[in-house]
Amino acid sequence: MALRGGIDLGGTKIQAAVVGARNGVRGEARVPTPKDGGPDGVLRAMADAIKSAAAQAKVQTSDLDGVGIGSPGDVDSDAGTITNAYNVVPDWNRTISVAGALQRELGTRIALGNDVRVATNAEFELGAGKPYASLLGVFWGTGVGGGVILGGRPWRGRGAAGEIGHMVVRRNGAKCPCGRLGCMEAYAGRKAMELEARRRHHGGEKTALFKLMEKKGRTALTSGVWADALEDEDKLAVDLVERALAALGAGIASAVNLLDVEAVVIGGGLGTRLGDPYVARIKEQMHPHLFVDARPPAVHVAALGDLGGAIGAALLVKS
Repeated sequence: MALRGGIDLGGTKIQAAVVGARNGVRGEARVPTPKDGGPDGVLRAMADAIKSAAAQAKVQTSDLDGVGIGSPGDVDSDAGTITNAYNVVPDWNRTISVAGALQRELGTRIALGNDVRVATNAEFELGAGKPYASLLGVFWGTGVGGGVILGGRPWRGRGAAGEIGHMVVRRNGAKCPCGRLGCMEAYAGRKAMELEARRRHHGGEKTALFKLMEKKGRTALTSGVWADALEDEDKLAVDLVERALAALGAGIASAVNLLDVEAVVIGGGLGTRLGDPYVARIKEQMHPHLFVDARPPAVHVAALGDLGGAIGAALLVKS
């Protein structure tokens, strides 16, 4: 029985899954990303999550053919290391031997990949991207990540292709968590949106965002908090999401002008939580910026939802 594990490491959650030979999910688990304990605490939480998913599938982690991990930061799949995953925990500013640590803990081989690339590949192979030979994946969550499929194959460039969140949508614009100015992520990344919400709230603007956060027992403005605030028509939340949609539309359209892909798939925590109505809004925001506006790309919500990253990570494990 061929079983593989996958872990999607994000800024607010760690999603784990065990999939079978036909990529059906046999077990899954989801835990919050710990913000104390640094990278070591995150590694423990990742191990606990995949152990729980394996238990649901009625196997041990040592019975798995391997575990794939999709992570933000600088991922070196050959060395098995992850560096500068600051969207996970702020002090992940050094190189961590993730594969070595988890291989010892789980008793099976470990494969690493960039989180958004593996999620894009999962949508291409199994989800909304299946009908297309060229695809742009845009994952709207803690940050904004991208993945590219060209001619039926992932395009990695020299190793860093797909960083759509760091396309400049406004010269000398807002400061991005990466330290640069005017990036799409500075306007649309959930982390940057929260920083702007706190700045404006401290400046006197009224909002229920932080009361909703406390009511949900959260320590950050999660996708669920934003969704509830939008449903309540919270003025600051609406304004910041409109700002994000405009940045996403301009940046995605610019990428489409360069690559001329057949389709765009929108995923990530905010993308999947807000769903079709907001993906339709992104498509509207793209249209004025498209050079070939008579032939726009198809735009879809990621079909695999929250499990897409974990399933894509499992695909890293080869037979």
